[in-house]
Amino acid sequence: MLHYNENVDFIRSTEYPTLQGNLLRDNDSTNEVTRTDVVYLDHAGTTPIAQSLIQQFSRDMTTSLLGNPHSTSESSRLSTRRIEDVRLRALRFFNADPDDFDLVFVANATAGIKLVLEGFRANRGGFWYGYHKDAHTSLVGLREDASWHYCFESDGEVDKWLRFEGNPGLDGAEGCLGLFGYPAQSNMNGRRLSLSWPERIRSSKCINHHRTYSLLDAAALVSTSPLDLSDSSQAPDYTVLSFYKIFGFPDLGALIIRKDLSSPLLGRKYFGGGTVEMVTCVTEQWHIRKQETLHDQLEDGTLPIHSILALDSALDVHGRLFESMGKVFSHTLFLSDKLYNELSSLRHGNNSLVCEMYSGPLTDHEGTRNQGPVIALNLRDSHGDWVSNAEVEKLANVRNIHLRSGALCNPGGIASSLHLTPWEMKQNFSAGQRCGTENDVMGGNPTGMIRISLGAMSNLQDISYFVNFIKEFFVSDQRVPAMAPLTALPDSDFYVEMLSIYPIKSCGAWQIPPDTSWAVKPEGLAWDREWCLVHQGSRTALSQKRYPKMALLRPSIDLEKGLLHVRFHGPLPPIIPVEITVPLSPDPSPFQRHDSSTPWPASRVCGDAVSAHTYASTSIAAFFTAALGTPCTLARFPAAPAGLSTRHIKPHLQRTRQQQRRNDAATTMPGTFPPLAPSATTPILLSNESPILTISRSSLNRLNEAIKRRAGKAAHASVFRANVVVAQESTSAQPTGGTERAYAEDDWTSLCVLHRPDDGPGREEEEEERVEMDMLGPCRRCQMVCVDQVTGEKNEEPFVTLAKTRKGEGGKVFFGVHTALRIGDEGGRIRRGQARIQVGDRVVPMQVGR
Repeated sequence: MLHYNENVDFIRSTEYPTLQGNLLRDNDSTNEVTRTDVVYLDHAGTTPIAQSLIQQFSRDMTTSLLGNPHSTSESSRLSTRRIEDVRLRALRFFNADPDDFDLVFVANATAGIKLVLEGFRANRGGFWYGYHKDAHTSLVGLREDASWHYCFESDGEVDKWLRFEGNPGLDGAEGCLGLFGYPAQSNMNGRRLSLSWPERIRSSKCINHHRTYSLLDAAALVSTSPLDLSDSSQAPDYTVLSFYKIFGFPDLGALIIRKDLSSPLLGRKYFGGGTVEMVTCVTEQWHIRKQETLHDQLEDGTLPIHSILALDSALDVHGRLFESMGKVFSHTLFLSDKLYNELSSLRHGNNSLVCEMYSGPLTDHEGTRNQGPVIALNLRDSHGDWVSNAEVEKLANVRNIHLRSGALCNPGGIASSLHLTPWEMKQNFSAGQRCGTENDVMGGNPTGMIRISLGAMSNLQDISYFVNFIKEFFVSDQRVPAMAPLTALPDSDFYVEMLSIYPIKSCGAWQIPPDTSWAVKPEGLAWDREWCLVHQGSRTALSQKRYPKMALLRPSIDLEKGLLHVRFHGPLPPIIPVEITVPLSPDPSPFQRHDSSTPWPASRVCGDAVSAHTYASTSIAAFFTAALGTPCTLARFPAAPAGLSTRHIKPHLQRTRQQQRRNDAATTMPGTFPPLAPSATTPILLSNESPILTISRSSLNRLNEAIKRRAGKAAHASVFRANVVVAQESTSAQPTGGTERAYAEDDWTSLCVLHRPDDGPGREEEEEERVEMDMLGPCRRCQMVCVDQVTGEKNEEPFVTLAKTRKGEGGKVFFGVHTALRIGDEGGRIRRGQARIQVGDRVVPMQVGR
């Protein structure tokens, strides 16, 4: 019987302070909730740690002297005794009789699978491996060492295999060693698979089944459900699991082995640490393994003593807080049932479904429990189009909701649920689809899904908050799209209000002085995003999304002295200066020395591998490391004048630009010079997608009006990190937004900046340079716009309001337009390298048909 554990609501405040917070507002009429606490919905990944677990473990460690178990001192003997006590206790947690089973400590479930593999691949005749399509990649990967392998596409196919002779994919190798691996519960959607298959394999009369062993991945199941191994005749031969999925801590796993079926594991070649009794190395190569217990033969090296003893504390605390896994199972299924019913009943205003569910109901038509507390889904908008999971995660992050999305390390389950064929998955990969990237709707179909998983400390408030979150942002009461309507383009009254560059990627802006004209290059405004901060270990470029204090690092350009100044507007240790300088010149001497015969180590910028040269100065690294609290240093790209950038605008923007060029060519008057054919790629330096980002002050005003109606904090233009801010003349644009043409830039195909250069010899006073720019497409926004560029603090706005007023296809949130300099020949077009713009320059937008 399903039952809600009300005690969870009382223990959360004391045992799980990392989840604690305050409910600020709950408006039933608008489904809007503002809340500061964490809504943790990724228990299938790992579960939060109870505070008393850490306290008990800390007391244990500070009152016990523990030595290496491979010695004979008193401290070593204490470690050995306690490890064996915990081993027995862990077996009993799963009702496993130590006479029938042994437990081998491993790092995690994956390490247990690899340990099984070591034994099977040592078999001289090879082995056959069959696995279920719902298997985690850790189980799937085992196939690469198998001589034959086969993927079962359904439970029915497994049943058929168990009823008839033959192992599929075996190609006639009768009686070979075999292994069948499958999950007790899908980590993707919580569907539970039959636990009777291991016994059916052992009792089969088929000759090919006599040497086939079973491997059960129980990691997902045991996180919230009891695993009963009391009847060894029904139990799997090998069971793997991860304790951190049950208790949060320690980071430890186990391989539970039926002792009478352990022989395939004992033929493995490797030995190390305490798994051998004696080894000879010099004139003769010989060794003898330990024989006393299974775990003695399989636990290489020194065991993770402290992690194993932490498991002792975890078992104590979990039992005290939740009593039994049976009660956790009842509690989590109660919540899961409620969440499933509420999500599956959501409808848009036109009665279309909001949630496409990939998890089934808790019971089948016979009343059998076949589902764990995991719900997998995708969202559709009111037109039936898929909502990007990346957009859901962005908003979830803003609202402090922790969930999982993507392929979920379950390739077979994803392919089956989303009806993706192998060629489609390969095509998506070739088109740039990767785990964690934003292009998660390809060819009109999703490439992954959202997973909501519940745990022992989940409560009703978590369920209510998540359902209201979906209602607030993804349920439409209207049939019309949320994007603001576009207006026809009148005579232009726009001008350049502000110019900004970001010399160091993701750090603060430097506003170009209004009396200074600035060079515009194919890669963007001069000196924009030519530097970045890279992690000293991974060489990955840092971002404000992860390090919001980067906003407090504010560069400035000194052209007279040829220097880049960087000042940190925050606290620093006394020995660290508040400002550093580096030369603007491409002089290679400040950079780390490198052998010219080999390429520079690659740095990762927005997923691209680039050759960014790092500065050699330890004081530069110390400055940035102290400012951000992570080991990093400054790098430059390109570090020397080697031609155009090796990075280019993203493919979807390049396609837009090529289409615009075709539109221009179709409307060019006879006798004029046609625009140059677009190059195959448009260069960028270290910007995310395009050379230049343009926003409109009128659009920002309209956005802030909507934010103020929600009593939110108005957004400053700086949070959008634009290079060009265009505004309307004050005579026609009222502060109240009466005649402002908000979001008119959505419809612009290009714009012409009319720059009046300084008077000079041979130049007429009224002569203007036409700096033409292509509008490449709208800028897709993420929660980085919530970082206050003055304080470095994160807020909800403006992303929350943008998500409600500027949502486009696939749920993507847009504000601003990607822009690039148009390079031409004669006839009034700017030749390469000669374009300049300045604050106050008049702007003439262009759109199709005008």
